[in-house]
Amino acid sequence: MTDNDRIELARQRAAQVRLMIFDVDGILTDGSLHFGPDGEVIKSFNVLDGHGIKLLQQSGVATAIISARQSAIVTRRATDLGIMHVQQGIHDKRRAFEQLLEQTGIPIQACGFIGDDVIDLPILTRVGFAASVPNGHPEVRQRVHYVTQAGGGRGAAREVCDFILRAQGNYAAALAPYLA
Repeated sequence: MTDNDRIELARQRAAQVRLMIFDVDGILTDGSLHFGPDGEVIKSFNVLDGHGIKLLQQSGVATAIISARQSAIVTRRATDLGIMHVQQGIHDKRRAFEQLLEQTGIPIQACGFIGDDVIDLPILTRVGFAASVPNGHPEVRQRVHYVTQAGGGRGAAREVCDFILRAQGNYAAALAPYLA
């Protein structure tokens, strides 16, 4: 299969996405954990990623977070972005995903997920559209439909959002308010 064939297959899968799920560490952040003087974890988020998630939501795609780590800052970021489904402190991501499917009623083939490590494989190997980042674990990168050019916390989530918007024919409409 050529690279063009892979991209086309990924586009076809992305066109079906009605729920896009994001891992946090290594996807919405660069995966680094910084600790403040009182032991609190400090994470950095990319504003381009956040706006991409908002554009995706405005096009009718629901969004969710499933993360193995528990963090108040992730709750805050999800609230700021209007992400309604947030599951944190979850090490059994398969079970969390199954619960999310039950809550939303969205079929598995209409779900997308972007993750970077082997803990994400139980979701990545089941969804209709699976994505990762260039610095993701090799076992993950070889099993997904799409690997971003941008790294985690450096625009990877935005790239995936734009990819989905384009695949669904909604990219121009998403940009239209900014070009008027």
